[in-house]
Amino acid sequence: MTGTASRGTRIVGALALVGLVVTVVMGLTLPLTQEQQEYSRLIAIHPAIAWCAYLAFFVTALGSALYLWKSTRAPLWDHVAVASAEVGVVFTALTLVTGSIWGRPTWGVWWVWDARLTTTALMFVLYLGYLAVRRVPAAPDVRATRAAVVGLLAAVVVPINHYTVEWWRTLHQSESLAPGTLDGRFKVAMLVGFLSMTLAYAWLLVHRMRVERLEERLEAEGLDLAIAERQAEAEAVSP
Repeated sequence: MTGTASRGTRIVGALALVGLVVTVVMGLTLPLTQEQQEYSRLIAIHPAIAWCAYLAFFVTALGSALYLWKSTRAPLWDHVAVASAEVGVVFTALTLVTGSIWGRPTWGVWWVWDARLTTTALMFVLYLGYLAVRRVPAAPDVRATRAAVVGLLAAVVVPINHYTVEWWRTLHQSESLAPGTLDGRFKVAMLVGFLSMTLAYAWLLVHRMRVERLEERLEAEGLDLAIAERQAEAEAVSP
């Protein structure tokens, strides 16, 4: 079973790598636009990175909900939630970086308190807070429950972030896949980017879950060892 899972993970990782290379090549070969020149080529990766941040935080919310629900409560869902949150924070950071690189020549500034940018930064901070809550010392079940509640509450900002370009007047462009916004080559490159980044997210999620399980096992073994040492000390001093 482990061998099958590892083989599947390797396949997903290989497909993700090939897809990312194809995405970069397609992006670099896109034609220049009059408005943004070569920076318009970022369409191949920036929306896909943002999508993976949304996907990761949705999975965190789902894992948190399943952990809090008594009939489905299991350590697996806690592992899914925290692993996806960590990957999501990485994708959110990349979203902010690539967005700033794109925004500098387009808007003339690296950063502006635009509704989309502000809520993206808020999303980044909230999920850093979620990860910080998980570092607060507590029993594993208490820590998982506490984090699950925070994971559900933080998820509220995700749909708000997505719809900011529709609810408010912002500098950020409207939805990239909206009819009439892009020609065929740009859409194809962007869709390949979406697929490739999603595969990369899945690969990272699986590996981060494995690390989480190993950390939990080491923590449990360390606790058992500490208890055994205390018992041995108590027996040694007892008459």
